Amino acid sequence: MIYLRKNFSLTSLLLLLLVGGFTNCTKDKKTPVAVIPPVVVPPVVVTPVVMVGTPIENYGKLQVQGNKLLDKNNKPVQLRGMSLFWSQWIGKYYNAEAIKWLTDDWRCTVVRAAMGVGIPEDGYLKYPEREKQKVIDVVDAAIKEGIYVIIDWHDHTAEQNTEASKKFFSEMAEKYGDKPNVIYEIYNEPLNVSWNTVIKPYSEAVIASIRAKDPDNLIICGTGNWSQRVNEAASNPINDPNVAYTLHFYAATHKQSLRDDAIKALAKNVAIFVTEFGTSEASGDGFLDKAETNTWFAFLDEHKISWCNWSLADKSEVSAALKPGASATGGWANSSLSESGIFIRDYLRVKNPAK
Repeated sequence: MIYLRKNFSLTSLLLLLLVGGFTNCTKDKKTPVAVIPPVVVPPVVVTPVVMVGTPIENYGKLQVQGNKLLDKNNKPVQLRGMSLFWSQWIGKYYNAEAIKWLTDDWRCTVVRAAMGVGIPEDGYLKYPEREKQKVIDVVDAAIKEGIYVIIDWHDHTAEQNTEASKKFFSEMAEKYGDKPNVIYEIYNEPLNVSWNTVIKPYSEAVIASIRAKDPDNLIICGTGNWSQRVNEAASNPINDPNVAYTLHFYAATHKQSLRDDAIKALAKNVAIFVTEFGTSEASGDGFLDKAETNTWFAFLDEHKISWCNWSLADKSEVSAALKPGASATGGWANSSLSESGIFIRDYLRVKNPAK
């Protein structure tokens, strides 16, 4: 039997095969043919990115500079994580165990406590202590885990509740103003109202109440039309050195035209934070658009824009990350995750470093 060696020539191989072929045609006995050993390809080893220390230990206090969010070392930082659902409707995930699981298993560097506000929705205005305590539970858990946490005034008509908002954020700033973990989102999604005459005056009033207690933690301001008119806000920004502006999108609905508006806002030297986005249509349901979500991810990575995915909920809708009945305290196997949840968790684990 003849075997090929590393230096065996192609010409020799062809001659060998030809000779073997003619021999087989003229003789009955079997003639050995060349045997090519299989090529062994070594396995590709992917080395996970490992973070020494927590996100807070590594990044510290966040500061806006131009259109970027910088860490304590003046380097651009991009946070990625999950937004919880309206607190009054799916509040069972507002607990330390769930936040720990999001930190350790999903590798979230930020979570968002979406405190529902409205009276008809049984939110903070109706049950202030109950809903506030849910936020406190999440904030305390995030501080313990060393990640960032957004305190979100989850309202669509916040300008009608300015005094209540000022009171709430004043309390939060007094309680957490010395914690670099805390980010204040003072207006989730304004409706189709003017930035100049409605949203900006409201924002300035609430920011003043925060700054009286907390002079420098990051504040995020909502923008018009469900937090999509970030370019409008960029044309007349808030006079505060550590403010970013909200951009929300749902991938199956909002596409290149919204990214174009974001680019215009960035060109005006303001920072953007995507505090909420969905993989679905704007309804939170419908089509799961992974391709468009990946296009958005590439855009957000390119511009170092931080984000939270909507939502950590076990609601029966496409954008919810969990299946109905998923445990309130984490430990979720893939069988407890929705298709969107699996997609987002996988992405977080690839992009965010392990501790």
